[in-house]
This record gives sequence, C-alpha cells and structure tokens, in this order.
Amino acid sequence: MKIRTVIATIVLFGSLLTSQSVVALEKPIVESFTSSKLEVDITDPDLTIDFEAVISHPKGLENLSTLLFLTNSLSTTISVPLLRIDSPIDYSKTKVTYRGKLTIPRSLTPGVYFYYIDGVRNNNDNGTRFPTGIVNGPSVRELKGAEAGILVRSNGYLNLDYETINGPAFGSQSGISYLNASRFIGVPAPIWKVGEIFDPLNYFEVAVNNVELFISTFTPQICTSNGKTMKLIAEGECHYKVYTNKTYDYVEKSKVLFATITGARSPQILKIETVAPLKPGSMPTSIVLSPVYSSSTGAVDYVIPKSITPSICEAGGYVLKIAKPGTCTLTYQTEGNSQFLPSNKYTQNIEILSDNLPSLTPIPVPVVSATPSPIKKTIICLKANKSKKISGVNPKCPRGFKIKR
Repeated sequence: MKIRTVIATIVLFGSLLTSQSVVALEKPIVESFTSSKLEVDITDPDLTIDFEAVISHPKGLENLSTLLFLTNSLSTTISVPLLRIDSPIDYSKTKVTYRGKLTIPRSLTPGVYFYYIDGVRNNNDNGTRFPTGIVNGPSVRELKGAEAGILVRSNGYLNLDYETINGPAFGSQSGISYLNASRFIGVPAPIWKVGEIFDPLNYFEVAVNNVELFISTFTPQICTSNGKTMKLIAEGECHYKVYTNKTYDYVEKSKVLFATITGARSPQILKIETVAPLKPGSMPTSIVLSPVYSSSTGAVDYVIPKSITPSICEAGGYVLKIAKPGTCTLTYQTEGNSQFLPSNKYTQNIEILSDNLPSLTPIPVPVVSATPSPIKKTIICLKANKSKKISGVNPKCPRGFKIKR
C-alpha cells in the first residue's frame, strides 16, 4: 500500500508540473510596453507620442494589431491602433512588436492619462487560443496618484485631483486612514479653550511629498492664525480651514472644520501642610509626609515631592529619609490636563535640628612644647690698644685678649 501511495504521489506531482508548464505557455507574455513620452504640455509644439508593445508566444500571435486607449479618471478617452511591424507578416514569429503614434489634442483637459491595450491572442494551438487580456502601462514614477500613465499639463500645471491631506486624528476619523498610522493613534484631543495653540501637524498628515500644510480662520474674533498654527483668543465658535496650496502637480485641497471655544484653563493650586522643625533623636531616620493634592485631582491623585537637597534629605513617595541636620527643601508641581494648566512650582522647607542628637566628646589634642631658641650674646675683648667684639651662644676671647669687664 505504501509503494502504491508513493507512486501515486509521484504521478500526481509530475502531472501538476506538466500542467503548470502548459499554463505558463498558454498565455502570451508581454515582454515590454513603453511610450516615447511620459509627460507633455498642451503648449508644447510637438504632442505626438510613440507607443510600443513587445509580446511573445511559442506558437506565434494571430493579431495584426491591438487597440491602445488613453483615458483619465473622468472617462475622457482617445485611442489609436498599434500595428505589428514585421513585414511581410510572419504568423509563426514567436516575438512580435506592435507600434503606433498618438497625437494629444490641445483641447485635452490636464491630468493623468492611463494607457493600456486590449491585448492579443496566440495562434490556434490544437483548437485553442489564449488572450493576454487588457495590458496596462507600467508604473514609471513616485508621484502619488500618478505612478503610471502620461502626465498632460497646461503651462506646467497638472491639476491632479488627489487627496493630499489625511485627518484629523480626533472626532470620527481613526488612525487607520493615515500613511503613518502609529503616529496618530492615541493622540490626545485638542484643548479647545481660550489661550491655547492648535497645531494642525499634530492631527493632520500630508499625504504627498513637497507639499506644506497651512491653516486659516474665518472667525478672527474667536481664533487667529499665522498660517502654520491657530491661537484661540475668545469664547465662541471657531471656524477654520486646514489646506494644502495648489502646486504644479496638485490642485488645492482643504478641510473646513468647527470647534467650540470655552473659557481659559487656570493653573492648578496645591495645598501643602507646614511641617514644624524636626528634632530627631538619631540619624539617619525617616518620617511620613502628609499627601499633597491639587485643585484638579481626586483624593488618590497625589502630587509627589522631589528633594533639591539630597545631601540632607531624599523623598521616596511620601517617605522622607533624613540624613543630617540642615534645611530640607522639597518641590511640588503638577502637569496640565484638558481642564487645568500645570501648577506653579511650590517649595516646602523643613528644618532638621540637632538639639536631640547625642553630644560628641571632643578628642584631646596633645600639645607639643616648642624648644626655645638659644640666646646669643656679645663680649668685648681687649689687648693693649686693640679691642674686638665677639658674638655667639658662648663667646670667648682669642689668645692674648682679655674680656672687658
């Protein structure tokens, strides 16, 4: 049974390979499909474009021609036949070239025109023919919305109607509509309050290269703009527009939006208890501080202190570790939220006294007596009518001289 299974598997595998090989040869292969120009301007003197398609099949091709179409997104279409160039016609030829010329009308609306041919079929092969099907022109550039096709401009302008803006990242639109979705998922909603600055780059994405994002307002008494950001200056309905300007490639695109502006945020206020001077009996030691909370937080949202005198004290949450006497200085500050601004920086000073600490017995320092310097004296020595002064610790007169008394 095992041998039969192996043989059946080999036969089946071989038949699959044969089938795949046949299929690969059934459909004619498009070797290349090109145009002599990828961009024209209706003001150009020559608007003729040459097209060429090279198609192959082992059995040869039966088509004398194939029809090329040039069309845009508005279904404006022009066509021209591409004729095979072998002369005389050799139907057994396995690789055939089709060529044709198309002249762009000067009245053609600017934009991207995609080109394709309706395809060809191979010669009769045991009663069957296999068409290529429609063959589209290849991608030839990185211009968003115009990666393939012929660009038809007017005085340099393409007027490509492509959505250049993705967003906003608040409201009903989610991050999946962005090219860089991870950057916009979980973005905090804008704070629509007086005094705030709205930056559209935090919520909108430019979907094409070499295009800038701008913002303007229709209600300058409520919100004003410098072109890049918008400032909220009064309560009311802010009517604004986020847009990209018209370029040589793209038409202007914009999104008009509304936001209700409410009163300005105020700074959070912290309530910090005063701590009386401490007289620890030993050091190092620790105490527990009273929690500090702000006017905008709940009972469990405490503000944690930070020590700016680490040599004297360190804060670990609300446990204060004291290392030595001195002034322990702690600071408290909260971040802002959608309703309140950040708090000012609050300072808490705690005096650490040494009154209760054990006194230290001074260690006596031995006093070393200084050796007195020897005293010098001077004597006068006499001899006949001569005299000499002799100085020293123990001066003596030379031989023949006598000390003067």
